[in-house]
Amino acid sequence: MATDPSLEHFGYRQELHRTLTFTDLLVYGLIFMVPIAPFGIFGSVFQGSGGMVALAYVIGMVAMAFTALSYAQMARAFPMAGSVYTYAGRGIAPPVGFLAGWVILLDYVLVPALLYLIASYAMASFVSFIPVWGWLIIFVLLNTAVNYAGIQMTARITKIMLIGELAVLAVFLVVGLVALAQGKAQAGALSPLFDSSTFSWPLVFGAVSIAVLSFLGFDGISMLAEENQEDSRQLGRSMVAALGLAGVLFIAQTWVGALLTPDRTRLLNEGDPEGTAFYDMAEFAGGHWLGVLTAVATAIAWGFANSLVAQAATSRLLFAMARDRQLPRFLAKVSPAHRVPVNATLLVAAISLAAGLYLTTREDGIGLISGLVNFGAMTAFLALHVSVVVHYVVRQRSRDWWRHLIAPAIGFAILVYVVINASIAAQALGLIWLGIGVVALAASYLTGRRPTLPGLDASAAAPKQPR
Repeated sequence: MATDPSLEHFGYRQELHRTLTFTDLLVYGLIFMVPIAPFGIFGSVFQGSGGMVALAYVIGMVAMAFTALSYAQMARAFPMAGSVYTYAGRGIAPPVGFLAGWVILLDYVLVPALLYLIASYAMASFVSFIPVWGWLIIFVLLNTAVNYAGIQMTARITKIMLIGELAVLAVFLVVGLVALAQGKAQAGALSPLFDSSTFSWPLVFGAVSIAVLSFLGFDGISMLAEENQEDSRQLGRSMVAALGLAGVLFIAQTWVGALLTPDRTRLLNEGDPEGTAFYDMAEFAGGHWLGVLTAVATAIAWGFANSLVAQAATSRLLFAMARDRQLPRFLAKVSPAHRVPVNATLLVAAISLAAGLYLTTREDGIGLISGLVNFGAMTAFLALHVSVVVHYVVRQRSRDWWRHLIAPAIGFAILVYVVINASIAAQALGLIWLGIGVVALAASYLTGRRPTLPGLDASAAAPKQPR
């Protein structure tokens, strides 16, 4: 860490345990994104894209690539927990950081509930004697116990889970390619990438707003900055590497899946309210065993592996905002024995349980929470791109135009288009959440508690970052 400014430089004490390597971070990011993530939302993306699932994931990967580059730049400037909250607060101004943190809370606090919900539906589809709400409780309790045991335990578990997910994906791709060779294709070879009968940019970008859900997670690596034992540049490298590897896997599996989807017209017209389109397609391609295998793998991947790291990342965001007194101080408490933010971890578990149980009572639960998660993430990413330009070009007088101006501007423009084409319900609820944050910010000014960040003057006066 000799090339990085210390936490003390920014006004903080080192409380979390620095044990994670580049490999740990890469595995963490891949697990957070879930290599088989499209299994769970395949039907929604298929309908939303007019069957052009692979195209939606290609555009999503490109959009997230620019965001990953911006994350890499800000992680070098401010190597600490908090992600967009930290980067916008220190790169632009503390009030902007508060709003960015508030908006991305919509993503981080709700995403574990979404993961638990999808996994619980998948498990209940073939183990019906345990209801959906029962599976949800099991997943929440299990993950909370593992996260409370410490970040090293979480890292070990994620490596094992990643191997299992990649094995299942390999089985599906092999069986799918064999099925295509046997003539089971239900559409032309290029239709997952372009279909002239359904193509329109608003249609595709509307589907991208759903597909990017699969990519959310690479940014979670930045939450572990204070547990990274190597140079902060490894954070950016691991984010870009995780995004690239996951993108290739997403495109490959959705391409094969779209070609083998039976009853395409019904799926396009009626959608996939029960989230079983991928498992039905897998059964068509390889038999009942493959449908069960993909459903079980989705349940374990989303309900255990992905939600495990999502809970860890969310607790670090709450921890970072709480120690800056922008959330209740008790959330900044760190367990002396396990070196994890214990109260934040327990709060995330409680919110996930409550939200998940409520959403099991709604038919549109998965679609509603997916839209909210994506809206929160995309809006916060917009602030991230602006923070790169302000910090490097305006303050540091950087002339690295590609990394510090052009790439962030392109990423910003793509995300604006994605947000505009998101579902109306997600836009409305997301803007309401943002409005609540604005009111909370105004209240803090009126009561004389304007947002501030420790050591901000020192960080602003830090030496220019290497170009």
